Amino acid sequence: MNSRKEQLAAFNRLLDIMDELREQCPWDKKQTLESLRHLTIEETYELADAILDNDLQEIKKELGDVLLHIVFYAKIGSEKKAFDIADVANSISDKLIDRHPHIYGDVIVENEEEVKRNWEQLKLKEGKESVLEGVPKSLPAVVKASRIQEKVAGVGFDWEVPQQVWEKVQEELSELNEEIKAGNKENTEKEFGDVLFSMINYARFIGVNPENALEKTNKKFINRFQYLEKAAKKEGKQLADMSLTEMDVYWEESKKFFR
Repeated sequence: MNSRKEQLAAFNRLLDIMDELREQCPWDKKQTLESLRHLTIEETYELADAILDNDLQEIKKELGDVLLHIVFYAKIGSEKKAFDIADVANSISDKLIDRHPHIYGDVIVENEEEVKRNWEQLKLKEGKESVLEGVPKSLPAVVKASRIQEKVAGVGFDWEVPQQVWEKVQEELSELNEEIKAGNKENTEKEFGDVLFSMINYARFIGVNPENALEKTNKKFINRFQYLEKAAKKEGKQLADMSLTEMDVYWEESKKFFR
């Protein structure tokens, strides 16, 4: 691996290139904080995909794309005389030191859970009125639900054991079933949301990341369905003309390759 000197030299090279592009490239010169926003979100999702695929080379590339965006935002910030890359780095360094008194202070913690609780308490001392202020409004719903539950748990608002959460899931499923039988669309939607929220909470208790779990299932389904499509095509068949029984033969075959 590279030495710290080589790492700093590489980062300095990136900063120099960013300066040159901002000055000389027509596209880079036009970009603003707002115009980069959707691109940053896209790059973040691409990084997330690479992580789920456990593709280390792709992770390296996508991290580079995300790092470029951070440097780009800092460059624009310096042009506005608001902040530069040093301010960004110092800001996060100061936050990390303040939020880790068990490392840089005299606070003693026993485990990871105590670290999380201290983290949320420190945020409130910094002036936040709610532990939920740090949850971005634009997060996808599954991720948002997970973050909400993690944050309130950090201040002690939580179940004690997984069995309690599972019983809550069962309760919500029962309530959903009642609304479905009653034919109340609005209440059915609410209860369905409650079921999802309780399942996401249960996932936390059993050590499963719900977003990752669902995305892995999405990918598995895509792979299996595309296997079905290709197998049918080889046989000269169209899916629309096949019965479910016929399609199920190929679907069961796909499970041998995509688990």
